[in-house]
Amino acid sequence: MRRRGLLLAGGALALAAAGTGWAAGRSGAAAPVLPDPALENSAPATAVSETAVLAGGCFWGVQGVFQHLEGVSAAISGYAGGEADTANYRRVSGGASGHAEVVRVTFDPRVVSFGRILQVFFSVAHDPTQLNRQGPDVGTQYRSAIFPQSPEQARVARAYIAQLNAARIFDAAIVTRLEADRPFYPAEDYHQDYMTRNPTQPYIAIHDLPKIGELRRVFPDRFRAAPILVSAR
Repeated sequence: MRRRGLLLAGGALALAAAGTGWAAGRSGAAAPVLPDPALENSAPATAVSETAVLAGGCFWGVQGVFQHLEGVSAAISGYAGGEADTANYRRVSGGASGHAEVVRVTFDPRVVSFGRILQVFFSVAHDPTQLNRQGPDVGTQYRSAIFPQSPEQARVARAYIAQLNAARIFDAAIVTRLEADRPFYPAEDYHQDYMTRNPTQPYIAIHDLPKIGELRRVFPDRFRAAPILVSAR
């Protein structure tokens, strides 16, 4: 439960322990601007709704980012990768459940494609080169992972990871895992909309709120000022 310790230590210690990756705040550095995916869905989007399940460290910030993305109708924090009986914060934060903290993003593929969802995920939501951690949060529960909801999503994700690695966009290789056929379990109510409800908390202020500014900067045509909240559903 590394996150709780940092919160108790206060904002200054959290910043010092954060490291230099974007997901850790990058000490003022900007999120990378990534190329569009070369491979997208093979057919024009006809469905009005699709889901993506993404793990990028603490779900508070990942949820907050996608709540501000046009075309997204819901972003719910949860767990994936383990069994139903361990899908709770106490078990997951212990690091042995097999789960990752994830966000299930529901979106309109006619407005924002799965490829664009991945572009935001890799550039703004987290640092995909950090293995089993994001900034001060350490453990497999904070791993970078995509839980494909279809073979097509898996195909697009693999192609985009290969494209970004070949282009050497990052200083290190992308470590994002693809984990298929793993159910999503919603997190406890107190984790939902956490960034919006706690904007002055040191962890949120240091590690998560800067991502919203970077989303606005990197994707100005896709930025939604008012977030889509779970509490409003």
